[in-house]
Amino acid sequence: MKAIVVTDEAAGTAGMTLTERPEPSPAINDVVVQVHASGFVPTELEWPSTWVDRAGRDRTPSVPGHELAGVVTSLGYGTTGLSVGQRVFGLADWHRDGTLAQYVAMESRNLAGLPGDVDFTEAASLPISGLTAWQGLFDHGRLRAGQRVLAHGAAGAVGTMVTQLAREFGAYVIGTGRAADRQKVLEFGAHEFVDLGGEGLDEVGEVDLVFDVVGGDVQKRSARLIGPGGTLVSVVGPVEARPANGLAIDFVVEADRAQLGEIVQRVRDGRLRTNIGTVTTLDNAVSTFNSTDRHKGKMIVDIRP
Repeated sequence: MKAIVVTDEAAGTAGMTLTERPEPSPAINDVVVQVHASGFVPTELEWPSTWVDRAGRDRTPSVPGHELAGVVTSLGYGTTGLSVGQRVFGLADWHRDGTLAQYVAMESRNLAGLPGDVDFTEAASLPISGLTAWQGLFDHGRLRAGQRVLAHGAAGAVGTMVTQLAREFGAYVIGTGRAADRQKVLEFGAHEFVDLGGEGLDEVGEVDLVFDVVGGDVQKRSARLIGPGGTLVSVVGPVEARPANGLAIDFVVEADRAQLGEIVQRVRDGRLRTNIGTVTTLDNAVSTFNSTDRHKGKMIVDIRP
């Protein structure tokens, strides 16, 4: 099968190679999925799990990519809940070969059924962005109706999901980004926009929840805005700045079949819009990843266009 592999951590995306690899076989409780579309997050090449296994041993050449939509082609021993020929989407294991390939073996529990009225390209944009937003808002942020939410990177793949879900559940959403992102942030449902290039962040006023995808100085300034009992939720590593009278939580997104079902149902009925930016093919993916153009929205590789 065709797959993109990486072998040199220092090389970044420039070290990616499209090559031939053996098709994977399913282990116990695994399925093999024929990948139709895969999502890609460029920062994956900075994650330790891309380069080493859970015991810290080198696992290169490794296949990046963790989001996928496709069709189940085989089941491992003991696998239940899915069937051969079923359309699925989900989040592949961090420490195993990923989804920038024509086939991937992964735990069946990390997949959910994909309704026939949602196409593969759209579905592949949902797992990391949708689950990150859902878990950050509800599992960790404990969002309640009427709260004020400050959503950083609100024009990005995660930020647009955060904005839409928070607004659906009755929050007042203040989205941030670059000045050029204003219209997009408002179109995805933010009540207000704040340009992080200006001084507006410090004038936002008290908020109940900060969803941080930026870190650094922005995180420190945001922590000061959190009111008593509020929460700073971060997806950029250990929190450096903690609110004086609230909580600070950093987390790594996890696969969750029930939450995937909630997310895809919202796409089906129009409550949730995807934010797909660049779409490329497996043959052209390496050159696309290495483009100097700014990629807006989710990057998708159509493995079977």
